[in-house]
Amino acid sequence: MLEFVASEAGGTRQVQVETSGDKYPLPYDGDADLLKGAVNRLHAFSDEFRSKHAAQGVLIATWTDVPFQSGLGGSSLFVLLTLAGLREFYDLDRRILNDYVIAELTQRVEAEELGITCGFADRYVPLFGGIAYIDYRGKLEQRAIGEEPYATYERLDGMVEDLPLVMASTGLERDSGDIHSTMRPRYLDEHHRWQRDGGEPPPMVRLMTAAWETAWRGKAAMLAGDLTAVGRLMNDNHRLVDKMMVYCGFSDGAGWANNLLIETALKNGALGAKLTGAGGGGSVFALTRPGEEHRLADTWERAIDSAGLPNARIGLPRVSTDGLVVRAE
Repeated sequence: MLEFVASEAGGTRQVQVETSGDKYPLPYDGDADLLKGAVNRLHAFSDEFRSKHAAQGVLIATWTDVPFQSGLGGSSLFVLLTLAGLREFYDLDRRILNDYVIAELTQRVEAEELGITCGFADRYVPLFGGIAYIDYRGKLEQRAIGEEPYATYERLDGMVEDLPLVMASTGLERDSGDIHSTMRPRYLDEHHRWQRDGGEPPPMVRLMTAAWETAWRGKAAMLAGDLTAVGRLMNDNHRLVDKMMVYCGFSDGAGWANNLLIETALKNGALGAKLTGAGGGGSVFALTRPGEEHRLADTWERAIDSAGLPNARIGLPRVSTDGLVVRAE
């Protein structure tokens, strides 16, 4: 027997699923599908899990304080936690089921099991933690595990001081898959036609190349301790993403509330600000000068009240150097 217990803002839900060997894959029905997807994918991937799970069932209980559809990777966390928890509970071979494989399986759960268009950032960062530069080269086509490189996760926090950040979740829910399912096919189509026909890079390729440049230049600026340059590159990145989203048909670009909070932050002394996640709703974060985080948080509180965003939340995030932690009880 496999039992799921999910605790959310609306209360606790409990779902029981019979899991004899011929019951896989578990059916998706809107109840705990992220958790079921994690179990299904692990069951298909790991002989060791299939054997040990057949001999002993498990209760999976989840709880989160990440706002729903907030651009903070909340959906991916359920999958990551389920896979990491099952690896610990069943003492699965960590050479085969290493952290890179866990991150890659998480992406396949969302993309292939549940049909959610997504990339890799939310699947790597919560697991590995820290401040990092992530290289996704070779992963454009999202091939099967073992047929493309893992992401290269380069930790920088040993060389970079903690960043003075402020985060705001607008309280406006949006499904990142809906955004990505418009933008990713547009990019792939333009990229493939460009590679086939040559000529000048098309708009999506130009914009994404420019966004990549802000990333590698941002890494260099962080390592040099130049927060002003980091902020400027954050601003450049957000303008590119906003322009890209307008080009893809989203009339308010990265989202009116996101853009409002970003503009407010920059007018009130922030060095840089940009959205997190796919845009359209969700969250933004800003880089301030050291010691000015609370002043910006107060400014954002007033802006949120004026804009009529009753479900918005503001926080002062700190970098977790540990990443995902599993504790046995």
